[in-house]
Amino acid sequence: MNWPSVEFDVGLDLFPMAAGLLAARVCALRGNFLVLRRLSLMGDAISHSVLPGLVIAVVVTSSRAPFAMFLGAAIAGVATVVLVEAVKRLGRIEPGAAMGVVFSVLFALGVLLIEEASIRQIDLAADSLLPGQLETLVWFGAPETLGEAFSPSTLQHVPRQVVVLFGTLLAAVLFVAVLFKELRIAAFDPSLATSQGFHAGVLHYVLMVFVAAATVASFEAVGSILVIAMLICPAATARLLTDRMRSQVVCSMCIAATASLVGYVAASAVPSVWDKEPVNAAGSMTVVGGVLLVAAIVASPRHGLLVRVLRRRRLARQIAVDDVVAALFRLHERGESSVTMPMLARVAPGRETLEAVGSATALELVALNDGTLTLTSKGLDAGAGIIRRHRLWETWLVDEAGVSPDHVHDTAERLEHLPPEPRSEARIDPHGKNIPSR
Repeated sequence: MNWPSVEFDVGLDLFPMAAGLLAARVCALRGNFLVLRRLSLMGDAISHSVLPGLVIAVVVTSSRAPFAMFLGAAIAGVATVVLVEAVKRLGRIEPGAAMGVVFSVLFALGVLLIEEASIRQIDLAADSLLPGQLETLVWFGAPETLGEAFSPSTLQHVPRQVVVLFGTLLAAVLFVAVLFKELRIAAFDPSLATSQGFHAGVLHYVLMVFVAAATVASFEAVGSILVIAMLICPAATARLLTDRMRSQVVCSMCIAATASLVGYVAASAVPSVWDKEPVNAAGSMTVVGGVLLVAAIVASPRHGLLVRVLRRRRLARQIAVDDVVAALFRLHERGESSVTMPMLARVAPGRETLEAVGSATALELVALNDGTLTLTSKGLDAGAGIIRRHRLWETWLVDEAGVSPDHVHDTAERLEHLPPEPRSEARIDPHGKNIPSR
């Protein structure tokens, strides 16, 4: 096994890496609003359904002129949105099914048009649309010094795909910067956006046009796989890391940049460990984007699986401590201030009781002396609060919900761990027991 070595060649690597970086960021910027509006599949739909628009534009113009291809893709993108809404409303099916039907049919139509329209001499082959052709963006006549990089004779060799992607990214940044407030409101509450003076429906279609523009700008260089992934993965990853819109946009752009740069390097560096040929760069970027999303799902500081597991364990431990304190308080009400572990086990059975006693002792709720458990003054206050909430909930369930008194204990035992308590002036619970004062 050989350790990977990374050698950067300006002529061979600069523009493929730049194209991947630009495509990832332009898609991620728009993808935030798709994710927030729960239209993630719409990005997939537009990425596939712009294909017939591209093919028709090429057939009509007999060339791959960027403006004609953009116009065809934009029309196809808007048509996709209109068709999805029509299928959803007329067919009365859920949005995901409508999107799936529309983009499948339109993508199949685009593939058929490629095969039947005899335009292969224009180099719009179906097998290049999925992975893209990043590796072909070679900089012929690459400069040897930094000064030569900005000379007119050198800049004329910059690949057209990179120029188009750079212009698309500038347009996307300008669009989001100017309409950020409107896009943010429309993403969360379209009705409120319309009531504020800007029509959410029109804004939706404008956003879809920009998504189509990002798609067509990225299609040729990076293919549809990276476009679909970068429309969703960076935004979804950022959504797990922050709850603020502005921070999410910035974070998604950083994640997209990381996925593209790391993915490009890994496309050649990782296979070289096993003496294999480099893999497709766009596919490698997509895989890295997916890995980052999985990492956020597992380790997000607020919404990750690990945090949720720890939170559930902490809650379970707190509930066990509450149960022990409540059991000791009930025994205290009966005049049994000093309780042994066997006595506690009879009223609070369970394997976690011993661990809960240790936690309660550490929290200074319970004092343990010579095998005897005693509630401290702090523990008496805590136990009184728990029992008060329990008996108030029992009273509320009987008086307000109409539940039979012999069916309220289990429900009240779950509700007693919640800090809010129902408002009631009752002094006696449905079972004739005193309700501790506040």
